[in-house]
Formats: sequence, structure tokens, C-alpha cells
Amino acid sequence: MRERFRITLKGKTDLSRFISFLSSEGVKLSYITEDGGMIRFQTDRKGMMFIRRHRRRYRLKMRIEHLDTESVEKRIFSSFRFLIACLIPLVASLFLWKIEIETDSPEVADRIETKFEKANIMPLQLLKRLPNEGEIRQLLMSDDPALSWVRFKRSGGTLTVIPMLSPKLNEKIEKDGPPSDLIARTGGVITGFQLKSGERVARVHQTVKKGDLLASGILEQGNKKALVGAEGSVYADYWAEYSFQMPKTIEYHTLGEETVELKWQSPIIQSKNGGIAFQKFITFEHNREDRIQLLELTEGMEETVILPLIKYKILSETESNLKIKDENILQLAFENDTVIGTILFLMNDNIATKRPISQGD
Repeated sequence: MRERFRITLKGKTDLSRFISFLSSEGVKLSYITEDGGMIRFQTDRKGMMFIRRHRRRYRLKMRIEHLDTESVEKRIFSSFRFLIACLIPLVASLFLWKIEIETDSPEVADRIETKFEKANIMPLQLLKRLPNEGEIRQLLMSDDPALSWVRFKRSGGTLTVIPMLSPKLNEKIEKDGPPSDLIARTGGVITGFQLKSGERVARVHQTVKKGDLLASGILEQGNKKALVGAEGSVYADYWAEYSFQMPKTIEYHTLGEETVELKWQSPIIQSKNGGIAFQKFITFEHNREDRIQLLELTEGMEETVILPLIKYKILSETESNLKIKDENILQLAFENDTVIGTILFLMNDNIATKRPISQGD
């Protein structure tokens, strides 16, 4: 790129005559402006030298300003638009723009979205006003035994929630078989029916014993009978004893302090084909080291620590629709390095199990 100079001329003679003279001599002139008794324009080094040699003939005073030959990068970084382009992503990085839920269960996703709405955790909020991950996890896992843990991943203004479902260890896989009735696997007070087929025999609020018929797989209409088989669930409240044994010292994980490292980099890089490419000028790196801590169980922790741990263990190992309504501690002893106890739980669960219909029915 050629050197450029800004020339300012002033004098008592007619300036337009001198400009005409320069044009006739082939001097390159650009950006010509006139301000009162002065005239300004830009030219190259050759034109600047020519003007120096001939200005005295016209009795003109001359001022020369050297114009820097700015590179593409310098012009970009010094422009007002570039500053705005830098500020927009910087300001945008301070807000939560999107919440994603990675799960194959639509029901779990709906419950999480509902809890987020109630807690006012929604897009377009400042990130610093959001609760920390531990508080959000506690919010999502409360009253939802289907979740065994919740992980989070944050990238810029996007928060990704990854719920981990509890394993259904006692869920029985019922294979296709002969038509069956539904009977009670344990006693209890019926609270509701969710039948896909069959006819109710018991009723809501009825107390049933183990083995009682809950739903029939035979439909009767007048003198006609149809063997369809009973399918579905029958929920009931019932008391169940739970005996446990756990170490007196338990290990648990706590969330460490999260640090965010802000790195600046040039938005302009050299591409493989020799051209210019653009990249993000700010990157964020999130780092967190979780800690392992030990807790020694002592007397007085029955209600605050031991009971919640037992309830969480039961709910994480059973069907997601199991509910614990009440509990009574029957026995609790601290023996050497072990805690031994028995707890009576009031549970609500599906008590229906299948009994094949005999050919004589």
C-alpha cells in the first residue's frame, strides 16, 4: 500500500489555480475539501514532493500530515463497530438463554420444566442470580423418587440438565401369559385403580388382605362371559417394616467451588487456504473439584440424617410410583462401628399381582 499524505494549503493567491495546475501535471489528488481560506486533500509521496517544489511560486503555506498505512487487523480493532461486536457476546454471556433437558422420559422432562417454572428458573435471567447446582439438584430430586441423581452441564448461556433415573430393582417384567385375575400381594387400604382391562372387584377405601381378588379377568354380560384377563395397577396404603444395618461412618461427596477461567484470543486467524477466518474472541473454562467427606453418625441424627438416608435408599431401589407417607422408628442402636435399626413405613404402592385364571372359572 502506498504512503498517503494529507496536505493543507493556505495563502493569498487563488488556491483553485494551484489545484488546476497540479491536476494538469498529473498529481494524484483525493478527498479535496475547502474551508474558508484553506484547502485540504490527500496525495501520495510523489505528489507531496511535487507540491513542495512549486508551492513557493504561488506563495502558499503548506502543512503535511503523514497518514499511517493501517493493516486490516488495525482498522478492525480500532473501529466502533468492532467494539460493539465485542460487547454484544460479552453481555450475552452474562445471561441464561436456553435450558435443555436430556432424557428419554417425557414425564420426567415435564416434571423438571414445571419445577423450573415454579422456581422462576427460566431463560433471559442473569447467570449470577441462578441458584447453585446443589440447590437446583435438591429442588428437582425432592418428591421425585424416579431420580437418583441430576447432572448439569453449562456451555455459555445454555444450561443442560441430565437427570439420571433410579434403577427399578424390584420391578417385575411381566411376560405374555394366560389371562389372569389381579390379586393383592399384601394387605392394605385401596386408594385407586389404573386398569387397562378387566373388571373391578374391590373398591376404593376397602381394606383387603393378601390374596384377595382386586380385579377379575372375566367380563360378564347377562349369561355371557368373556375371558379378557385383567391388566393394570391397584394402589393401596399399607405398613411395612424395614430392617437395616449401616456403617457408623459414611462417606459422601460435596460439590467443590467452581472456578471460571476467562481467556481472550484474537478473533482473526489464518485459515488453511491462506485467507482470513474468524473465531470467538472469548472462551470460558469451567473447573470444579468435588470433595469426599466423612460423617460419623451419632445419637440425635435419627430424624435429620439416618431416616432420610433410609427413605432415599428405598425409593431409589423400588418403582418410581412408590410413595412413603409416614414412618415410625421401632428400634435404633449404635453398636461399635455399626448402626442397626428397624423402621415401620406407611407406603402407597401397586399391590396387584397376577393369578392365572383356572379353566374351571
